[in-house]
Amino acid sequence: ADCGGIPAIVAGFVDTFIDFSVSGGLFLPPEPAIDSSPVPLQTVFSQPRRLIAVGDLHGDLPKTKQALRLAGLIGLDDRWSGGDTTVVQVGDIFDRGGDEIKLLYFFEKLKREAAKTGGLVITLNGNHEIMNVDGDFRYATGDGFREFENWGMWQLIGNSMKKMCDGMDPKFLIDDFFHGLPSELPLIPPQFQTGARARLAALSPNRPISTRFLSKNQTVAVVGDSVFAHGGLLPIHVDYGLDRVNEEVRQWICGLKEKVENQLVRGRNSIVWLRIFSHQLAKDCDCSMLEHVLEKIPGARRMIMGHTIQQDGISGACGNRAIRIDVGMSRVCGDGFPEVLEINERSEIRVLTANPAFLRREYKSPATDAGRLVMPDHRQIEVSVN
Repeated sequence: ADCGGIPAIVAGFVDTFIDFSVSGGLFLPPEPAIDSSPVPLQTVFSQPRRLIAVGDLHGDLPKTKQALRLAGLIGLDDRWSGGDTTVVQVGDIFDRGGDEIKLLYFFEKLKREAAKTGGLVITLNGNHEIMNVDGDFRYATGDGFREFENWGMWQLIGNSMKKMCDGMDPKFLIDDFFHGLPSELPLIPPQFQTGARARLAALSPNRPISTRFLSKNQTVAVVGDSVFAHGGLLPIHVDYGLDRVNEEVRQWICGLKEKVENQLVRGRNSIVWLRIFSHQLAKDCDCSMLEHVLEKIPGARRMIMGHTIQQDGISGACGNRAIRIDVGMSRVCGDGFPEVLEINERSEIRVLTANPAFLRREYKSPATDAGRLVMPDHRQIEVSVN
């Protein structure tokens, strides 16, 4: 009998076992072989029957699950129950909390489950994803370093297990997991050095976690008449080309491009750092600039952003052309009540919230747009719903 396929089977088993060990107990079937020339990321998506937008999560898996249950997207068994709903998570899964790897695996699981029922889960790059690929760990916590130290340990264990199988193909092995990495990272306390090196080994361009998970993230997405970006878009970004933005960031994460333009992902006016549309005071939102940006994107009605915490919950500005959905949900970064934004196929909007003061908030639009459910520009209004 031909046993030539046994090493590949063993490698697949070991990889699945490692996934289970580092993801908090998730079984994910092995991914198909990665195409050396993958299809470019999709940027524009049609208007779904139901669209849910989720803000910054910062390493908090329990709060993430609360938010998703709030929208009816997962059941008590944590499996997808959202049917054909489209979900956009606007970035900043990384930093501040200790469930970063678990969140990556959880969203990967949801993406696979949603696809089976006609649903779609889109995850964006935030500034904290970019920082970590860049090796900037200033906002990583002890719990975060420990999670990556555990991940690195399991990679080495898996490598040893694979070597026990005669004839194991070298492509399934990691000869030196820390090859090319500094022996010590500056500004990292001694007790976290191992975790920091594992983090660097996982997240640098063309490394296991960055390639497997972050390279699939969009940096910009247009879903129906809603434009999504972590911080926001300026005219220069739209003129650069939204497809081009997504592709160049993906290539950089995959190690296929040495660097990515600073105007896209670094600096206060970049897509993942911008705040001019998300200031807490609606009067400080640059509405004329926002209007100019939206006019450049066919069919765009609004821009939906995270990045800047809205202390009073999801808010709107500029006649609700700007909607800000970072509510500081993570228990280690604001510990706000979970809230998500819901948009139906008629482009009507409402906030779903766990805040007991509201339970669910709905906002009537001005008379010029009667019947539409929108965000208030300056305040939050309590309403009762069934």
